[in-house]
Amino acid sequence: MSSAVTAPALISRFRPLMLGAGVIGLIVFSSGIFFDRGQFFHSYLFAFIFWTGVSVGSLALLMLQHLTGGGWGLVIRRVLEAATRTLPLMLILFVPIVVGAHWIYPWTHPEVIAKSAALIEKAKYLNMPFFTLRAAIYFVVWLTLAYFLNRWSLAQDRGAGEQPTKNMSVLSGPGMVLFVLTVTFASIDWVMSLDPEWSSTIYGFIFVAAWSLSSLAFVIAVMAILSKHEPMNHVVAQLHFHDLGKLLLALVMLWAYFAFSQFLIIWSGNLPEEIRWYLPRTRGGWGALALVVVILHFAFPFLFLLSRSLKRNASKLVIVACLIIVMRLVDLLWMIAPQFNDGYFHISWMDVVAPIGIGGVWLATFLWQLGRRALLPINDPQYESVLEQAHASH
Repeated sequence: MSSAVTAPALISRFRPLMLGAGVIGLIVFSSGIFFDRGQFFHSYLFAFIFWTGVSVGSLALLMLQHLTGGGWGLVIRRVLEAATRTLPLMLILFVPIVVGAHWIYPWTHPEVIAKSAALIEKAKYLNMPFFTLRAAIYFVVWLTLAYFLNRWSLAQDRGAGEQPTKNMSVLSGPGMVLFVLTVTFASIDWVMSLDPEWSSTIYGFIFVAAWSLSSLAFVIAVMAILSKHEPMNHVVAQLHFHDLGKLLLALVMLWAYFAFSQFLIIWSGNLPEEIRWYLPRTRGGWGALALVVVILHFAFPFLFLLSRSLKRNASKLVIVACLIIVMRLVDLLWMIAPQFNDGYFHISWMDVVAPIGIGGVWLATFLWQLGRRALLPINDPQYESVLEQAHASH
């Protein structure tokens, strides 16, 4: 690996800090199982879904980059690849979901299924053997895509000719289709089935947009740090942040479109079996939280990302990106937590500690993977043109 494109020492300094925070967070969080086992698994699911979203969303952005090209994708490719290599960790962390399914999903209780003819029919799909098999399929698809994209990218680094570049582009087309399908079904299995009697046809698309948005916001935050250090300070230019800011705006609008479309369709239909999901989430404390999400997850980022100068300023863009990351956590909590509290507003201390614990371990794994390869794909066909653009911009 060329010393000119290796990760800065900052990466190796941050890694033990993240790991330490993660381990301490997990120890504190694990104590919660002795106080409230149900809440422990509820909070665990919330944190797991968020960090899995960053990993899988990075896979989507990586494939999008291979399909579209452009300097914005080249400079963030190594960050995306490192994030996709955290997927084996998320596979391991899925095990507690299976173990604690009885405390998470109502459809694991025979007495609940027996009360509803609709649930008896849905039990053909919602049962633990099939649930576990489907989860295995999702992870196999994600891990396979990540494996080949990372393998061919490394081969490209080693000067294997044009074939690895072509392979990554060819795989990314069907890979994007598989991404949408697997994320749709995973969101239905892992989150929507928390209320097995309720359904929404647009639910999966909300998660497709949300996971991609979480990943992009995270990548922008990482790039804002890396761009201040060697070697990225000579490569990452204002135009790259401008492009990333435009994509961030597009994903904010896409997420808002899907989320509002679901609300509008259910509100206009006003059917008891459909509005039951929104009623507790639009009243009291959860209603106030919904308003916060509308303002800080959509209105504020939307207005600020319209500014060309803000998108080109890394120090300002990263503030919007970090806000979106926080609001993704808040929105996910708003979607999940009311299901476990009979609609009453309640946020447990475990809801705060769980994302920190899992996130610390995730970030330590990410930083470890980021430091294993060159930060730039120097043998990519677009590398020279991107470098020239950066020098012109600087």
